[in-house]
Amino acid sequence: MTETVSTTIDLIRHGEPEGGRKYRGHSDDPLCERGWTQMRQAVGEHRPWDAVLSSPLRRCCDFARGLAERHALPLEIDARWMELGFGEWEGLTAAEIMATDPERLARFWADPIRHAPPGGERLETFRERVVGAWNDLLARHAGRHVLIVAHAGTIRMVTSHALDMPLASLFRLHVPYAGITRVRVDASGADLFPRLMFHAGTL
Repeated sequence: MTETVSTTIDLIRHGEPEGGRKYRGHSDDPLCERGWTQMRQAVGEHRPWDAVLSSPLRRCCDFARGLAERHALPLEIDARWMELGFGEWEGLTAAEIMATDPERLARFWADPIRHAPPGGERLETFRERVVGAWNDLLARHAGRHVLIVAHAGTIRMVTSHALDMPLASLFRLHVPYAGITRVRVDASGADLFPRLMFHAGTL
């Protein structure tokens, strides 16, 4: 009989960055003070993890690095955990885009697969890199409990992949600042059985 190996992955979205809500994508804004407070309150003194993984963008890796150092945990920075690239929309709020390009924004909201932001990353490309990072994690950290510090889009992609959701439904998942999602993956040989334990919750 093949032994079942269980891997637990917690994903936490970064807190509020400087500049507030906007299409930030690959822009590298740091956390504001409120954002730091959100992250500290979300994690507290918990340390069930064997390793911390993070996007290289400051709103994620600044916190991830401090957490890993405080608890003497290994830290892995991987660009594949970065947010979806929003191209020309980066740094703009939805209201600002609506004022200048309302039709294109409406098409993106209605059909994000066919209508990427101008100069932005296609959803299929985003899925390929995030799922690639996810598969590598499962191979290298099998049987462990790891934390990923990442972005709303990244967490949506992992969650939708685990649940085998249609890609077009990606943005139906709400991911709040400092919200935590837990996925457990039971592996029996080559067969993987992912389960969503909770979403957008707390420890």
